[in-house]
Amino acid sequence: MNVRVLGCHGSGQLVSGENGPVQCGTCGFLVNDQLLVDAGTVGSRLYLEEQRRIRVVLLTHAHFDHIRELPTLADNLVGEIQDPIVIAAIPEVLDELHRHIFNGTVYPDFFRLPDPAKPLFVSRALPPGQETRLCGLGVTPIPVNHVVPTVGFLLREETSTVLFSGDTYHTDALWQAAGEVDGLQAAFIESSFPDEMAELARVAKHLTPALLAEEFAKIARPELPVYAYHLKPRFRAQIRQELGRLGIRHLTALEEGQTLVL
Repeated sequence: MNVRVLGCHGSGQLVSGENGPVQCGTCGFLVNDQLLVDAGTVGSRLYLEEQRRIRVVLLTHAHFDHIRELPTLADNLVGEIQDPIVIAAIPEVLDELHRHIFNGTVYPDFFRLPDPAKPLFVSRALPPGQETRLCGLGVTPIPVNHVVPTVGFLLREETSTVLFSGDTYHTDALWQAAGEVDGLQAAFIESSFPDEMAELARVAKHLTPALLAEEFAKIARPELPVYAYHLKPRFRAQIRQELGRLGIRHLTALEEGQTLVL
């Protein structure tokens, strides 16, 4: 499975890096060139010909940082593709997307445009806990503990599976399901705030490095590669330092532009 990191932070911000400025982007992971996990960053990181190859967009939830470039993708692809892009999510997320974004007021309804008989986007409701085949992958959404309806995903390609946590706080079903997978190759787990902001993390239902360690332990696979993402850019350096002190052997904080082969 090929995972391209378009955006992996909890907000968009320009920050200083070791080799110069770093443009942090919100979450968007391109899998096997055709399936996008969240759409916080897509149009601003992909050439038009790369955007044309996207066939499915999986959404963990409807918070703006996870859908912010979905309208951009629609604008870019009008008249550029023959078949509609499938927007796949649990029913609550699809409903929020229709009511609050593509409603003709905040943005044009690309689930009906440019022609109701041939729209740019089509909805695909995903039943929680059940696997659906999309782009040659088995996709299983598992509800997690966030402030709005949210899921993590298990993506299976033949005998290999990758976990995306989505935005979450303490949760159990996702880690239990992951622990039962024989071919689990990696876990992408959010870590939004530094440990000193644990109370904000509790209220906002996000993880800190210490909480990530607690949740990861529930999978009971200490050698599993872990990729931390959704770091808030303001606290990026501090969170990375705290992640490095956890003692998790194969833990990496993601950066934009990485491509992982899992």
